[in-house]
Amino acid sequence: MAESNVLYEQRGAVALVTLNRPDALNSLTRTMHEELRALLDRVNGDKSVRALVITGAGRGFCAGANLAAFDMTPGPDQVQRADPGPIIEKLFNPTVRKLMDLRVPTIAAVNGVAAGAGASLAMTCDLAIAAPSATFIQAFSRIGLIPDAGGSWFLVKKLGLARAMGCAMLGDKLSARDAKEWGMIWNVAPEGADVVAEAMKLAERLATMPTAALAATRKLLRAAATSDLDHQLDLERDTQSALGRTHDYIEGVTAFLQKRPAQFKGE
Repeated sequence: MAESNVLYEQRGAVALVTLNRPDALNSLTRTMHEELRALLDRVNGDKSVRALVITGAGRGFCAGANLAAFDMTPGPDQVQRADPGPIIEKLFNPTVRKLMDLRVPTIAAVNGVAAGAGASLAMTCDLAIAAPSATFIQAFSRIGLIPDAGGSWFLVKKLGLARAMGCAMLGDKLSARDAKEWGMIWNVAPEGADVVAEAMKLAERLATMPTAALAATRKLLRAAATSDLDHQLDLERDTQSALGRTHDYIEGVTAFLQKRPAQFKGE
């Protein structure tokens, strides 16, 4: 039986998802999108999972869209057949939205090249750790397109307009070190270290923390970019009130007062 295009493994409270088309640098097919979203649903439905790591098999993280899926055969209806819009609407956008709203914190372990929508996938995760040799490429201008899968949004939010323009228009490779310095990713793994192992360490740490509070923090920080202070203060009040009814809030404050480590359940 053929191996799945997306692998799933649970290590304790951490789910490890591996894109598994190494010969194609894990470029995303329709099947991969469907399998990935099914696994994200699995994580959302399994309370024993408290964090998620996404990586790629082989020497690449993800080369973006599988361009072979676009029908470029000459003919009178070539423009309609080659239109990338329907593929983005049916495959990429649902994947980005589901990953953005996942119940648990997410980490990208970028083991190699992350190109096009692959770079967007890494930026969709809450945190990203890259191997020192990893690179990030906005390859869209080379084929007459624009950053998608959230790329045009993530680039500006993370890098600022000037650097986002340079990355998107020029399509030059960005090293892991520069990606960290510019704010695209959280960290670069030490030389000689296994980037997945480094991501798992971080995920295991997050998995012991109050999961609902982490997801709420993510939501509030994203909202801050478009909220004025008054609106953000209201959001903070309402979110704190909701979290105040969770087990982890009661446990966290009780443990603090009793001067002992908190035992969070993610509830």
